[in-house]
Amino acid sequence: MRRKAVSVILAGLMAAGMLAGCGGSGSSSASSSASAADSAAAASGSSSEAVASTSGTTAASGDQDFSGVTISMMADTDTLASNNGITAVIDAAEKKFGFTITMESRVGGTEGDNLMKTRLASGDMTDITLYNSGSLLGAVNPAQNFVDITDQDFVSTYDDTYKSTVTVDDKVYGIPLESTQGGAIMYNKAIYKELGLEVPKTWDDFISNCQAIKDAGYTALIGTFGDSWTSQVLFLGDNYNVIAANPDFAEKFEAGEAKFSTVKEATESFSKYGDLLDFYNKDYLSAKYADGCEMLANKQGAQWIMLTQALGAINTDYPEVMDDMGVFAIPGDSADSNGLTVWYPSSWYINKNTKNLDACLALMKFWCSKEGIEIYTQNRMPNGPSCIKGIELGEDVPEAVRVDMQSYFDDGNTLPALEFLTAVKGPNCPNICQEVASGQTTGEEAAAKYDEDCKNQAIQLGLNWS
Repeated sequence: MRRKAVSVILAGLMAAGMLAGCGGSGSSSASSSASAADSAAAASGSSSEAVASTSGTTAASGDQDFSGVTISMMADTDTLASNNGITAVIDAAEKKFGFTITMESRVGGTEGDNLMKTRLASGDMTDITLYNSGSLLGAVNPAQNFVDITDQDFVSTYDDTYKSTVTVDDKVYGIPLESTQGGAIMYNKAIYKELGLEVPKTWDDFISNCQAIKDAGYTALIGTFGDSWTSQVLFLGDNYNVIAANPDFAEKFEAGEAKFSTVKEATESFSKYGDLLDFYNKDYLSAKYADGCEMLANKQGAQWIMLTQALGAINTDYPEVMDDMGVFAIPGDSADSNGLTVWYPSSWYINKNTKNLDACLALMKFWCSKEGIEIYTQNRMPNGPSCIKGIELGEDVPEAVRVDMQSYFDDGNTLPALEFLTAVKGPNCPNICQEVASGQTTGEEAAAKYDEDCKNQAIQLGLNWS
C-alpha cells in the first residue's frame, strides 16, 4: 500500500509542476552517468547531413562510432525521478554509438529557470538541456543559445502541433522528451458498459451521463481538490473548445484584447464547474490525487477530469484494471466540434556552443526514432500519443491511450493547452478554480477574477494591458 501511495504522489507532484505554468528546469549540482536497460539495434533512417559530415568507423551494425566523446546532458530532478525511459534510451545510445553520456540534475520551477539562463549567459552549459516547449521557449533566446535543427531530416517526422511548440521565428529547436498527455475526462468503461452509456460529444450529454450514473448509485464525478492543482484541469482542459470557436483567442488574450469574462466560450470554461456540484464525491474538496487514482480504479467513482498522466500511476498500482480505463475529451456545446486539449512534453535542446554537435545530433535523431521511442515506452508507459508521426503504440499500451486518445490525433482534433500559446497565466488559477468548484463564486465572477489575476502577471511580463 505504501508503494502505491508513493508512486501516485510522485506523479501528482510532477503534474502540479506542469500546471504551475510549464515552469522551467533549474539545476541542482548532482551529476551522474546515466545507464539502464540493455536493448539496442540499428537506428532507422539515414543520418542527418551534419552527423554524416564526421561519421567515422562503426560502433554497432554499421552505426557511427563516437568513441571517446562525452555528451553532457541536464534535466530537472522531477523529470529524472524514477524515469526508467530516459536511462534506458541513454544506455542503448551509448552502446550504439560508443559515446559516453553524463546527466546533471537541476531543480525545477523559477529557481531552475533562472539558473539555466545564468549558465547559458556564462557559457557554462551542458551539450544538451531539457527545457519547456511552448510559449516560454522564446524567453531563453533560442536563436542565440540553441542549435537550429530545422533542416535535420528527423524534424519532418514531427507532429505539426508539437513542431509549432518548439519553433520560434520559423526555426525549429526542440526534440521531444516523451509522449503527449491530455487534459480530459478519464472514465471507468465497466460502469459505462453496465449502464449502457455512450461517450458524450456535448456538455449537455456529459451532464446527462453524470445524472444517470448518480441515479444508479455510483459517484458520478471524482473530485480531488485537496490537491489544489487538480481543480484547474477542467478549466485548462476546456481550451480546445475556446480556441475552436475563437481561433485568435490566444493572440488577442496576450495582447489584452480578449478576456475570459467577455468571450462566451472562455467564460463557460469556468461556468461548467457550477454544473457539476451535485455529482462529486462527498469529500471532493479534501480528497487527494492519490485518492482519485484509487477511486477510478476500484469503481468508487465513474469519471475524473484529470491529466492523462494519471493513467501511468493507475497502471503502476492497479495494472489489472487498465482495460477498464477510458478517456474522452471535455465536450463543448456542439458535437461537430469535439477535440482534445493537449499538453506537450518538455524538449531537449542542443547548446549552440557544443563541441560535440555531430554526436548530439546522432543522439537526438536516435531519441525520436522508432527504435528510441520503443525503448522509452517499454520502460515508461506513455500518457498519450507520440509527438512523432507514424508511431504505432504496441498492444501493451492501454487502449485509453492507444485507441481513445489516438483517435483525436488521427482525426486532427487536438489543440495545445493555452499555456503553450501564451506565457500569461494567472498564478492564482488554482484558488480561483477551487472557489468556483466549491460554489463560492459563479463562473462569471471567476472569469472576471481570473482576468484581473492575468492582468497583474501580464504587467510583470512587460505586456501593455490596459
